[in-house]
Amino acid sequence: MNRTMKNMTKRYYTLNVSKIIGLACLVMMGMVSCNKLDLTPTNDLTAEKVYATPAGYKQALAKVYGAFALTGNAATGQQDIPVEIIKDEGNSDFLRLYWNLQELTTDEAAWSWQNDAGVQGLHEISWSSINSIINGLYYRSYFQITLCNDFIRQSSDDKLSERGITGTDADNIRKYRAEARFIRAYQYWVLMDLYANPPMVTEETQIAAKDFPKRILRKDLFNYVESELLALENELVAPKGNEYGRADKAAAWALLSRMYLNAVVYTGTPKYTEAITYCNKITGAGYTLHGNYRELTIADNHLNTDENILTINYDGTNTQNFGGTTYLMHGPANVPADVSGSNGDWGGLRMTHQFVNLFADKTGTTDTRAQFYMSGQSLEMTDLYVSTSGYSSTKYRNKTRSGAAAPHQDAAKDFSDIDFPLFRLGEVYLTYAEAVLRGGNGGSLPTALTYVNALRTRAYNGSTAGNISSTALNTDFILDERGRELYYEAIRRTDLIRYGKFTSNTYLWAWKGGVSGGTAVADKYNIFPLPPTDLSANPNLIQNTGY
Repeated sequence: MNRTMKNMTKRYYTLNVSKIIGLACLVMMGMVSCNKLDLTPTNDLTAEKVYATPAGYKQALAKVYGAFALTGNAATGQQDIPVEIIKDEGNSDFLRLYWNLQELTTDEAAWSWQNDAGVQGLHEISWSSINSIINGLYYRSYFQITLCNDFIRQSSDDKLSERGITGTDADNIRKYRAEARFIRAYQYWVLMDLYANPPMVTEETQIAAKDFPKRILRKDLFNYVESELLALENELVAPKGNEYGRADKAAAWALLSRMYLNAVVYTGTPKYTEAITYCNKITGAGYTLHGNYRELTIADNHLNTDENILTINYDGTNTQNFGGTTYLMHGPANVPADVSGSNGDWGGLRMTHQFVNLFADKTGTTDTRAQFYMSGQSLEMTDLYVSTSGYSSTKYRNKTRSGAAAPHQDAAKDFSDIDFPLFRLGEVYLTYAEAVLRGGNGGSLPTALTYVNALRTRAYNGSTAGNISSTALNTDFILDERGRELYYEAIRRTDLIRYGKFTSNTYLWAWKGGVSGGTAVADKYNIFPLPPTDLSANPNLIQNTGY
């Protein structure tokens, strides 16, 4: 399997960002504070030199992708990432920040160490605007957007013409440009989903000391991301036509289907028909369910090109940091090293019994998706910050499907070789089913049932014993099934909000609202606050309601 992008990412991303891009500031608010953007780097590796050749463009693209998976001072834009996050670089990895906000805030996960920066208040859903994880993800997303903007700017037809790049080389770079636009659209979806009304910066934005980025309303940001993804349908390579770990048309379709499923949250207008349309495009593009659920999140899951649509690539020797899937491998509390494929656990992640009880058989003997570590762990999370309180997960294991060591295992077994599935077919099947049940056109209930039962047949090791009838297929079942199928894949918070169960008393879990039995919380927590530093620096911004 081609792992070119995984290796390129490390090799080029470790270069100082200012050397590669020649920007005076790395993240959006850092850009705001500059007097001008035409400052010349103190070294001689300017943008004109980096982008002088087709090879230079591909190296720069690897750095854009690398911002998903790597940290480091240059990578974090440390002038804006909260200092307590910088002290532990693993906390500044995009996936760890994003995963924490999508999972620690729900029934699926709690973290034992309440003194870790930003943790206290997340599971209790009682955070403030100075939470370092909330602020850290915001700046991390804008950091990658800034990288994308520069690449998009440098790869315009005018720039290619100026540099004498023509023919096949120019065509390839236009494909790279489309990928950078997709990554930017993905990050703006993250900001729309979590922060609702952020500032907007594109490659065309001119920012000076007196010109601050404009705030964009959530509905308008939805329209922007939608328009970008629809345009990219004609510019990205065909499904399965790119190197592993790089975006293609199917990635754009997957993000569109996810956005359309949640459109009523973002805009007030349902778009279930559109969700079905883009699910159909994916199912018609040759993707199939991988045969073994437990192979979806292990060290050689790069082989799962049957189901994986887009992944964040991690490598035990080439993308080393303590975020990403390293966090998901080490984090689950008290899981033995020989199970996780690591050198030991961090005693951190556990699950509430409300989530675990979605599985009738918690051993995984019948439904193999039940991957819990129970020895020495209590089922009920009687204490939010005790590592033995609540079952742990063994879903992310740094071993191959044969049980062998990870293919790029570091000697100390510190780091994960597990790629993280941003989009896979299993989610698409469930999106289709829910959109049909919610009244979308272009699909059918028999097909929805077929998709759900295909997932359950896989989960039950090929047996139809877990299959359901059409009378059992309803939206509540789909939410539970999404929990069983997609847990620890950073989508739970978004799902619970769509169902009206994140802040309300219609679904309670241990320590929601800060009490052991759970309680409703204010609706303001459906959206995270904007960082106070941005509010003080940019008069165009308005804090989200309630903060």
